[in-house]
Amino acid sequence: MNTAGGFGQFVRVPAAWVVSCPKELGMRNSMILGTAGFTAALCIEKLIANGLSIDGGNVLVTGASGGVGIVAVMLLNKLGFQVIASTGKTTSHNLLKELGAIEVIDRSELSEISARPLLKERWGGAVDVVGGDTLFNVIKALNYGTSVAACGLVQSVAFQASVLPFILRGVNLLGIDSVELPLEQKKAVWEKLASDWNLPNLERVCTEIGFDQVEESLMTVLHGDATGRYLLNLRR
Repeated sequence: MNTAGGFGQFVRVPAAWVVSCPKELGMRNSMILGTAGFTAALCIEKLIANGLSIDGGNVLVTGASGGVGIVAVMLLNKLGFQVIASTGKTTSHNLLKELGAIEVIDRSELSEISARPLLKERWGGAVDVVGGDTLFNVIKALNYGTSVAACGLVQSVAFQASVLPFILRGVNLLGIDSVELPLEQKKAVWEKLASDWNLPNLERVCTEIGFDQVEESLMTVLHGDATGRYLLNLRR
């Protein structure tokens, strides 16, 4: 939002931006989740609202070792879904399985565009943070009547598209926005993350850093080498 102060103890912002932290969640867990975890919850909430069901088949999470993806894997597992995680980091495979993925696939399996307008039905739903050709390949492999929640652009902001998956399989592309969402809806999602969707193992995906590590950590994220979430400890 072009507002300085993200790394400060205090920041002055419009009241309409502020959501009270649920007491049951606590400040530390709310910051481990952050915008990424909040976005993951929005994706899953919208998928469920559009028919995602436990008996509907495996649910794919792309970019699964990143902030949004790793929380999505954890939430889907908590809710009883069979999760397939896609990542380019072989070092994250064991962690993703420990967090609930029943299988981890390499991102190259999804990133190369196929000339076929439809692929074999494979996914009962998906959370996509990658965009680009990966998103189109996911759409083409959705089971009949299922949905993908799109919230990212790691690969590209653009993707090739065909109407065929939509008119032959009745699939849905769901857009996820965590910024302009009405405040009451934001509050409801945070309350859910503090109660029914509470994740007791968030520390597993958190790396705590001090100010002197911010630049190095940001470069790790920009190079695509980060796993999970960074938490800045202002007192270190």
